[in-house]
Amino acid sequence: MAAPHSSALTLPDRALRSATAHTSVLVGLEANPITVEVTCSRGPAFFQLVGLAEAAVREARVRVAASLSRLGVLLDEHAVTVNLAPADLKKRGAGLDVAIALALLGALGRLPSPALADVIVLGELGLDGGLRAVRGVLPQLLGARARGVRQAIVPASNAREAGLVGEMTVLVATELEGIVAHLAGVRPLNSVSPTPHTPSIEGSGGLDLCRVRGQSSARRALEVAAAGAHNLLMIGPPGGGKTLLARLVPTLLPPLDLGEAIEVTAVHSVAGLVDAEVGVVKVRPFRAPHHSVSDAGLVGGGDSPRPGEVSLAHRGVLFLDELAEFRRSALEALRQPLEDGVVCIARARSRAWFPARPMLVAAVNPCPCGYRGHPSRECSCSSQAALRYLSRLSGPLLDRIDVHVSVPPVDPRALISPGLAESTSAVRARVLAARQRASKRAGELGLGATVNAALTDAELERVVALDTESRQLLEHAVARLGLSARAFTRIRRVARTIADLEEQRDVRAPHVAEAIQGRLVDQGLCG
Repeated sequence: MAAPHSSALTLPDRALRSATAHTSVLVGLEANPITVEVTCSRGPAFFQLVGLAEAAVREARVRVAASLSRLGVLLDEHAVTVNLAPADLKKRGAGLDVAIALALLGALGRLPSPALADVIVLGELGLDGGLRAVRGVLPQLLGARARGVRQAIVPASNAREAGLVGEMTVLVATELEGIVAHLAGVRPLNSVSPTPHTPSIEGSGGLDLCRVRGQSSARRALEVAAAGAHNLLMIGPPGGGKTLLARLVPTLLPPLDLGEAIEVTAVHSVAGLVDAEVGVVKVRPFRAPHHSVSDAGLVGGGDSPRPGEVSLAHRGVLFLDELAEFRRSALEALRQPLEDGVVCIARARSRAWFPARPMLVAAVNPCPCGYRGHPSRECSCSSQAALRYLSRLSGPLLDRIDVHVSVPPVDPRALISPGLAESTSAVRARVLAARQRASKRAGELGLGATVNAALTDAELERVVALDTESRQLLEHAVARLGLSARAFTRIRRVARTIADLEEQRDVRAPHVAEAIQGRLVDQGLCG
């Protein structure tokens, strides 16, 4: 586009002109609409930006001025005031650059004001006027669509992500000049193509359950946990295969459907983890933070709230190896997200929300040295030391883990025995069938939860009608083991999953007995 003649931008002395553009900022996953108001007049040059803007937003003055100079628009003789409304909402990030530049061009008379009225613009500017990708494009477009906005302009490098948004015209640009030409009616921008979602199952790097020798109880626990999306705790000494089993869990889960993929992609977009070439998260996340992770790193937080590992693992697997080595405060912070499926990060001026429904898989040693109860290795820990070690895991936290399983050392005879165990594909087929039965039942009964781990107490009453034998068995277990009401509920959920795996419509005593067994691995740990 040719640079405009300077006289076209000349304003009468003291004339004040204004224009507005529309954008948004994220607080958590909530897109908050921002109106960029610009007034401009001839006079002593200054650029004033108000509206509770943080440093990256205030620095937009430099990027905007450099980008406009590429269009032949100089601000040397103009007094510019930019207001970001609402004024009480803190503005973060560089994604407001393009909106500020367009509103300024409107105030200078370079763009017709009506062209900016019904479009939301997102993007960071480079000094050469090029558009750079920004985080959180997907949740911002979804929020704009919910508010009734029907057209948006985003950087071309965010095109694949923006293509997940339907029922909205999303245009892409590589530079500010192209947006100006489009809004002036000179040269239209291209719209994004819908981003295809092809469901995919997480790979395991060539590993397969058939290669796992022995550990029949642990294999069964993995199957039950995957079928019902239940949290799982594996207890045993080093070398038993706990980490390997945990990394095989995603290969047993069904692929993400489109709705789940959009949820997961939105969280990863805010964190800046979406591959621009793909634009969508296609496999269930698997997150395995180190035990030194901070509280904010695990559950989310920071001055500018960001999702933690529990939210980045949403709809996937959160693996916590060496569970007792994690900070006590970090583990306790997990309790509420595991119960509610959401993280709320409260600040003085706002609250940020992130979804948090991962399948928690945890592994823990029985003592500090790890060899308590080992058949051939001597434990060097005293009983008091082992008790102190396991006491790092609180009862309320363990109550939120549905299935506990012992993972003992592998029998040497199993290592050298011929033949292979059941493969991942065979187990996955049963898991998918059980999930389909649960989903079909939820549809027929109008339940909100499509996986058994998420069933509410009221929904459990409808899908787990215990007969006399099952009820007596469960009541006896609760009385003898001193189980909490939460553990009682989780046993029933697990029993429902076991019945689904056995293709049984009703929950019976054997299903309940197996579910109770999942609370008996170590009374000192699970009590």
